Amino acid sequence: MTKYWIEEMFGCRKPIIAMCHLSALPGDPRFDRKEGMRKVINWARKDLIALQNGGVDAVMFSNEFSLPYQTCVETVTVASMARVVGELMSDIRVPFGVNVLWDPIASLDLAVATGAKFVREIFTGVYASDFGLWNTNCGAAVRHQYAIGAENVRLLFNIVPEAARYLANRDIIDIAKSTVFNTQPDALCVSGLTAGVQVDVQNLKKIKDNVPDTVVFANTGVRLENVEEQLSIADGAVVGTFFKHDGVFENHVDEKRVNVFMNKVKTIRK
Repeated sequence: MTKYWIEEMFGCRKPIIAMCHLSALPGDPRFDRKEGMRKVINWARKDLIALQNGGVDAVMFSNEFSLPYQTCVETVTVASMARVVGELMSDIRVPFGVNVLWDPIASLDLAVATGAKFVREIFTGVYASDFGLWNTNCGAAVRHQYAIGAENVRLLFNIVPEAARYLANRDIIDIAKSTVFNTQPDALCVSGLTAGVQVDVQNLKKIKDNVPDTVVFANTGVRLENVEEQLSIADGAVVGTFFKHDGVFENHVDEKRVNVFMNKVKTIRK
């Protein structure tokens, strides 16, 4: 699987995909019924504009505050996310993707409905997780992708899921190599324990060294002080928590933090 698609899609080497975390949605325990969807949309618009003004290469919309997550989401979640992205469409100036945590079929459906160029999901493996026994069916997900006309949507496989451990006793190198051979992902995403936790550099290097022709993203915990090291190995990064005010997960995006970070990334690219 050629890795050069990222330069075509994002227009640069070592792209930074910024997370646009959506507030709790209808059906979620933390949803603000009084303020309703208008609050969700306004929050997302403010973050989107700050991310784009800060210079990120792409954004990914995710229902990050739908905690605790479901592995088979309800229809209201996908419908709510589609409304948010639809209302923000005139504000979106960079390539965008979607991630419905943690349901690959729902993510693909949302991508088709909104015109997203990529999705990030758990497509492979069986895990013991905070959300219970977590199984996947990659064959069914990819067939669904083609059935709904999403064959041009790029698939970013998270092969080290947050808050979960692979049930089989398999080395990360074996997982990466067999995933690439059996499923031909467009990219592999390597994560830390939770959002904001740095990726294990050794794992990141092992994976990249053993699947050199596959795009590998550092998926969590990329910060100003470690971005040079992370991008010396990875082909790009997904960044969320660092871009928030004071680097706090629950806060709004801080445009100044984004700008400082992206200026450093541009220097690294040179």
